[in-house]
Amino acid sequence: MGQEFSITPREVPRVETRFRRIVTPLPHPDSLPTLERLRRFEPQSMRGQPPLVWERAEDIFVFDKYGNRWLDWSSGVLVANAGHGAPEIRQAIIDQVNSGLLHHYVFPGEERAQLVEMLASLAPPPLQKVFLLTTGSEATECAIKLARSHGIKVGGRSKIGIVGFERGFHGRTLGSQQAGGIAGQKAWIVNEDPAILNAPFPDGYWQTDTSFDTFLAAIEKHGLRPENIAGVMMETYQGVGPDFAPLEYVQQLASWCRQHDVVLIFDEVQAGFGRTGKFWAFEHYGVTPDLICCGKGITSSLPLSAVIGRAEIMDQFPPGSMTSTHTGNPVCCAAALANLRKIVRERLADNAAQLGPVLLAGLERLQGRHPGIVGHVTARGLVAGMQIVEPGRRKPWHDLAHNIVERCFHKGLLMFCPVGAWGQTVKIAPPLTISREAIEEGLSVLAEATEEAAAAVQAGVGSETVHAF
Repeated sequence: MGQEFSITPREVPRVETRFRRIVTPLPHPDSLPTLERLRRFEPQSMRGQPPLVWERAEDIFVFDKYGNRWLDWSSGVLVANAGHGAPEIRQAIIDQVNSGLLHHYVFPGEERAQLVEMLASLAPPPLQKVFLLTTGSEATECAIKLARSHGIKVGGRSKIGIVGFERGFHGRTLGSQQAGGIAGQKAWIVNEDPAILNAPFPDGYWQTDTSFDTFLAAIEKHGLRPENIAGVMMETYQGVGPDFAPLEYVQQLASWCRQHDVVLIFDEVQAGFGRTGKFWAFEHYGVTPDLICCGKGITSSLPLSAVIGRAEIMDQFPPGSMTSTHTGNPVCCAAALANLRKIVRERLADNAAQLGPVLLAGLERLQGRHPGIVGHVTARGLVAGMQIVEPGRRKPWHDLAHNIVERCFHKGLLMFCPVGAWGQTVKIAPPLTISREAIEEGLSVLAEATEEAAAAVQAGVGSETVHAF
């Protein structure tokens, strides 16, 4: 995993459809100075995405300055839930900038007051306290701190354990990476905190035993008891798939947390704000967590995140001791308010719910044509994934997944680099404003790219050279 996309301009077939337009070599030769400057001054970790220098993005489209237009199936990595550059969000940002108030640290602000009230109204009772931050990683770090502090308060110094899940992702800061279960993979921080452990995630594909007994066994194997556990942090769906835990498992987990006074944290950074066909993804499970971590789609634009939770947990620290320099930045709050109003007013979660079966059916058809390499497909609402494996084996194949994404890019369908514990997943996450026609055209492009990649495999092209097309 961790492959770079080539920045050598390549002649690609011309594309002219309702949703896509490709009329130049890719990347365009005139964009090379920008790409090369980024490679010179940024760390190599920033080189993982298709080499498209964005000029602008509107609704479900991304444009370069050379006449090309992509149908966006990335949402800017699950940010643009309400579409790119929505007019009402842009206007809210402009109005706030023109007001002259761009920053007020943690001093009171009207925009912040409106936003925390709105987020509390959108969360289920008793989750009525809201702490605004900047990134998803900040939110998950804060949740870990809150859970541990609460654990010490109710159970003493030994109640600090945090349970995450294998193949989980909660961000790239130290604590969030340790709570995530990709810590042992190449280029990730190795978890050396003895009070953080990862239970098997019951996805039903990589982990075939989906019983709650696997969770209990993981705690026991780690040498801990329920009275040592302060919090459980679970992505409402694992972003590496997306993978969803069974309903019964999550309900048993919620019951176990209540029984043992353990803080249940749902990481909704990717999953919230209508992405799965419900406003909050945990609504699919009929349970309410103690803390919600959210971000990304909260503004469909600017950096903002939040922790939403029960007052008993959120109010543990005295005045001035849990703050953030940019908490509730007024420009970001204005964007969030406009974004949330649009999501609710236009019933974008309902649109996601209606299109989810269309997306899943298309992926299942594709899997039926290529069962040897499309090992597993999932979709709920407007997040989906196609996990690529070596022919006839349940072994992740990052190179071929990368190849499929690159072929789609050349055809005018934009996705981010393959995700997953092994970089095997072609992930689909268009803005929630997308139409059925655009979904169907995107599925057609994805099928074509997969056909071409599969043909290369059948022709005997190895994984080392599958990119030479």
